Amino acid sequence: MQEKVPSIKTPLPGPEAQKVLALDHQLISPSYTREYPMVAKRGEGVAVEDVDGNVFLDFAAGIAVVSTGHCHPDVVRAIQRQAGTLIHMSGTDFYYPLLVQLAEKLAQITPGKFPKRVVFGNSGTEAIEAAIKIARYHTKRHRLIAFMGAFHGRTFGALSLTASKTVQRRGFGPLLPGVAHVPYPDPYRCPAGHRAPECVCDCVCTEFIEKQLFRTTVPPDEVAAIVVEPIQGEGGYIVPPPSFLDGLRQIADRYGILLIFDEVQCGMGRTGKMWACEHCGVVPDILVMAKGIASGLPLGATVARAELMDWGPGAHASTFGGNPVACAAALETIRLLEEKYVANAARMGEYIMGRLADWPHKHPIVGHVRGRGLMIGIELVKSQETREPNPEARHKVIEKAFHQGLLVLGCGESTVRLMPPLIIEREHADIALEILDRCLSEVEK
Repeated sequence: MQEKVPSIKTPLPGPEAQKVLALDHQLISPSYTREYPMVAKRGEGVAVEDVDGNVFLDFAAGIAVVSTGHCHPDVVRAIQRQAGTLIHMSGTDFYYPLLVQLAEKLAQITPGKFPKRVVFGNSGTEAIEAAIKIARYHTKRHRLIAFMGAFHGRTFGALSLTASKTVQRRGFGPLLPGVAHVPYPDPYRCPAGHRAPECVCDCVCTEFIEKQLFRTTVPPDEVAAIVVEPIQGEGGYIVPPPSFLDGLRQIADRYGILLIFDEVQCGMGRTGKMWACEHCGVVPDILVMAKGIASGLPLGATVARAELMDWGPGAHASTFGGNPVACAAALETIRLLEEKYVANAARMGEYIMGRLADWPHKHPIVGHVRGRGLMIGIELVKSQETREPNPEARHKVIEKAFHQGLLVLGCGESTVRLMPPLIIEREHADIALEILDRCLSEVEK
């Protein structure tokens, strides 16, 4: 199937897809967001086939989840072996080897040479909920600091930290009290008027916390944690200035606040290192992960300094979190990432960024290109002078790409995000960029 990507045989959506869409519209919650009518049937590597036999090149990877590609044979074998041995034995009440084996591995590969403990859940939002509870329980403080543009999940605690789109919060209040949101540094929209990449105005955000927030509305001795994405995901694939996370680390240490890194989207090799925070060498107190950890099986993990998990039995648990089959998939996924795919993400990310470098000059609606590894954002604008976001153009480009056999998604106000499986090769990158190049030109006309 991968040898014929893309291959579009029918008008989209095709006749079989239309049958599924009709039932979906009748039965599935309208809260789901669907960018285009892609009805998947099977996947292999970087390719996805729909129910009508159309084959697409997948540069969305199930929203950055299938890190080793669709149905990687090694991961499939690990899942099959485990499913034939033990499918479920809740780690909440019982013991099994895979749970501690995966915890040991995560403790080894996460930043920081200190004892750690791990708590498992089923998703990124559950992992964030666990991090919030750890921080509050250990510090005996109730306030939290998060960032504008952040996305941490849709359960109530995670949603209270989220500040990406109003639609995600509208109608669900009151949310968790004690959460303050501060600006996230965007080098391309510097408040001081500097232009990237020269801008290093992370001080605008860190100084805001200390010189305004702590002096006016948030007593620092009541703050349990600062929760931040080392690279913002849904907020627009924004890469902050290099010293930003270090500034947060210093603030946290100064006031006895815990620093929590949400690496649900930017972790597990996506940026060309196992963890995005490794690019700046800052170590968090708690690191949250999910998405690419198990190549598509539901799993989230919260890894913290061991002394922070000073709660007792019953304080927090999950019936399905750390399920044996998901653990087996995760251990095999991590092996593959360490052996070859993290390095490949770095290589291919550099190659794609090199090919995209002249697009702001070539395409009037491309404001700028940013990213690390295979976490790349192409922001579309109405004018390169004003850099006003252009969500309408973004929607058109994504829709046109779909009809030409390329799956991509958006993020932020008007950014097209490239987040393919970490297994891609040059030919896949070339095909994807040729399609996007063509779609941009069509929209510009």
